[in-house]
Amino acid sequence: MESQCHSDPVLDAARACVLDVGLRRTTLADVARRAGVSRMTVYRQYGDLSAIVSALLTSELLGLMEGCRADVADLPTARERMVGAGVLFVERLAQHPLWCKVLDLDPELLLPLVVDRFGSSQRAIVAAVAEEVRAGQTDGSVREGDPELLATCLLLTAQSFVFSARVLATQHKTEESSGELRRLLDGYLR
Repeated sequence: MESQCHSDPVLDAARACVLDVGLRRTTLADVARRAGVSRMTVYRQYGDLSAIVSALLTSELLGLMEGCRADVADLPTARERMVGAGVLFVERLAQHPLWCKVLDLDPELLLPLVVDRFGSSQRAIVAAVAEEVRAGQTDGSVREGDPELLATCLLLTAQSFVFSARVLATQHKTEESSGELRRLLDGYLR
């Protein structure tokens, strides 16, 4: 998968640092040095390293989501678009270099985003999917129900496939697990 290119040199530098040494070993000083700016410039722009990492992951994940949505934009119903984009997102995220590096080196840092709270990218994804749910309810392809709740449950289902992608890959063919995810998402929305 190609490197994400940001319009922000600080995010590009943070991405490169995380790919080199992981989240835990990336420092604000390393990011500033790689971006060619002072630490004070980075502090003024972002405040701290956790804000940089949050902005980086949000940018990466939302960019990936938008790419998946664009790839299925010609499907006829909102349900088909949501299911198609969801499956593509899981498949692509499982191979995304930044995501794989975080899972390889610092998986425990992701645990709060699975069991305690949503991060900014998860909240943004739920908002975007809720809009698609509303569109599907309007076009008749998605069942009735609270769009935010349906979107949240869709995210949690897809997220379980993302976090379990390596287990699935060792036990089953990727296309088989993708087919199962497709059935789960489609059946839930009908």
